[in-house]
Amino acid sequence: MTVADELPETPENESEEPIKQRKNGLYPGVSDELAENMRSGWADTELHDLKPVAQAAETAARRAALSARFPGERLVVPAGNLKTRSNDTEYAFRASVEYAYLTGNQTEDGVLVLEPTAEGHRATIYLLPRSDRENGEFWLSGQGELWVGRRLSLTEAGKLYGIPAADVRELPEALKEATGPVRVVRGYDAGVEAALHDKVTAERDEELRVYLSEARLVKDEFEIGELQKAVDSTVRGFEDVVKVLDKAEATSERYIEGTFFLRARVEGNDVGYGTIAAAGPHACTLHWVRNDGPVRSGDLLLLDAGVETHTYYTADVTRTLPVNGTYSDVQKRVYDAVYEAQEAGIAAVKPGAAYRDFHDAAQRVLAERLVEWGLVEGPVERVLELGLQRRWTLHGTGHMLGMDVHDCAAARTETYVAGTLEPGMVLTVEPGLYFQADDLTVPEEYRGVGVRIEDDILVTEDGNRNLSAGLPRRSDEVEAWMASLKG
Repeated sequence: MTVADELPETPENESEEPIKQRKNGLYPGVSDELAENMRSGWADTELHDLKPVAQAAETAARRAALSARFPGERLVVPAGNLKTRSNDTEYAFRASVEYAYLTGNQTEDGVLVLEPTAEGHRATIYLLPRSDRENGEFWLSGQGELWVGRRLSLTEAGKLYGIPAADVRELPEALKEATGPVRVVRGYDAGVEAALHDKVTAERDEELRVYLSEARLVKDEFEIGELQKAVDSTVRGFEDVVKVLDKAEATSERYIEGTFFLRARVEGNDVGYGTIAAAGPHACTLHWVRNDGPVRSGDLLLLDAGVETHTYYTADVTRTLPVNGTYSDVQKRVYDAVYEAQEAGIAAVKPGAAYRDFHDAAQRVLAERLVEWGLVEGPVERVLELGLQRRWTLHGTGHMLGMDVHDCAAARTETYVAGTLEPGMVLTVEPGLYFQADDLTVPEEYRGVGVRIEDDILVTEDGNRNLSAGLPRRSDEVEAWMASLKG
């Protein structure tokens, strides 16, 4: 990998900020002749007849709702900036959910501004324009187009996203001069926040963040379609993994992680979160993402993974699979208990139900099995009242799902955990039982056994729909499915 050199100052560019040069670059400068040569001889690549992105109507409706909620206030929603991974390399960029939700755009340094008008708000999307060929930025800057790829022109962006586009480099000065009430989504763009430091308050900005989180609780038809796409790709990713379990046994959990990642990158944008490929006792570590352990015949593999679509919607599915294709007696006993708990949880997902009903239903089943097996003293009501089952169930039974794997996290408690389910909400139902390898309170045969089953459930008008029903869940169906894939 190489990095461009700095353009020497000339009468044409002496007033501009110099393009940063790597300390140990091999070229000391640019001759006048080369600079002149690079300015010319390039075809016009402006894209014409562009159609709006698929979600343009939905993003417009979301902006209209936002405008109605905060009349008379300037609203600023940044995409965020590149983050350094090491030295002069950056992490892959992912725009802020709030920005992508309202625009459909995913470009670093972008900022959506809603400026108040008598009729509501005027939206402008601020972006970096095409690289400048006059000053050489397009080939000399490490972020120039010859290094990182073509950017949209402002005209192209306006057509694609249905929002007038302007040069983001002009925005800080405009924000400094802004008058009247302003709110900004914090935590993504320090430069934008610095320009607004004397115009905003933490309390008012938090109200904006909370609103945008709660706005995503109920998904529109576009979002439901994207979540189904994410789940369908995820199902294929799980099939990929089962087909290569022999190679994972010969290497490590990372073969599983890499196999699923290939599907995510081919069919989507990325994985929606770090893949959990937890074999053997690692299944008892809830967020096991090191994925560097052995995969052994006779052990269980807990695979918690989700493909993220190109529009940032992610699946979140878990299956606990016998590496050799067949559950042992103890593994099946634990698995079937978790399956029964998940069945009870899914049945409780319906419009008008309290959000936490599915959690309570699943926990009751798990508590009943723990009492039945003699692992905790009953009665069940006592176990639930004291939360004694949590030693082995550990986590909540689900969460909202969408553009974040744990979506709508900033929503108020009364609209989320203490709220009521509505059609269009999408949530996971994922009970689990985890018997740690060093847990002396359970018989030795249970130790190191961890099971979770997770599906993505859409609340419908008359109940629910399991978006991830394409993956078998019942233990005998899982064994038959694995045998068919290996065969």
